[in-house]
Amino acid sequence: MSGADVGGDSGGRGKHKKKHTKKRLAVRIDMTPMVDVAFLLLTFFMLTTVMRKQQTMEINLPPDNKVKVDIAESNLMTIFVDENNKIFYSQGSDKSVTKIEYSGLQSFFKSHAQQNSKLVILLKFDRKSKYHMMVDVIDQLNVSELNRFSIAPLTDTDKQVLTKAS
Repeated sequence: MSGADVGGDSGGRGKHKKKHTKKRLAVRIDMTPMVDVAFLLLTFFMLTTVMRKQQTMEINLPPDNKVKVDIAESNLMTIFVDENNKIFYSQGSDKSVTKIEYSGLQSFFKSHAQQNSKLVILLKFDRKSKYHMMVDVIDQLNVSELNRFSIAPLTDTDKQVLTKAS
């Protein structure tokens, strides 16, 4: 809302008539509605903002790069993910790889975890594969309660074996 103050007549009409000069109008802007809208928006955004913790994944790294851990080959399973996000696996010392679909990964992990309680998973990812694929595979491991796994890059020899398997 705004208003204009035009002022009043000074009265003094007498003998001497002066030239009438235009009187200056005083303009007053009412700021109350704007302040109301500002506080309304402020309270709206404060009340609708969601405060949540960032979701992070904890990864324990070995303290020394030279530490070697010996694992029986019967307890080792290697999961390969190539650059096209296709998933393959090999069990123990068996050099042959088998393709597996992502949709059947959870049941696959659960069945192998029940068969072998000392199972250790080695995840090998191609550097060109998508990051979300790594996160999804690790999530499937966590859902299947397999918490002993290691991550390694895919080597050239692994790539050759995967192209033969494809």
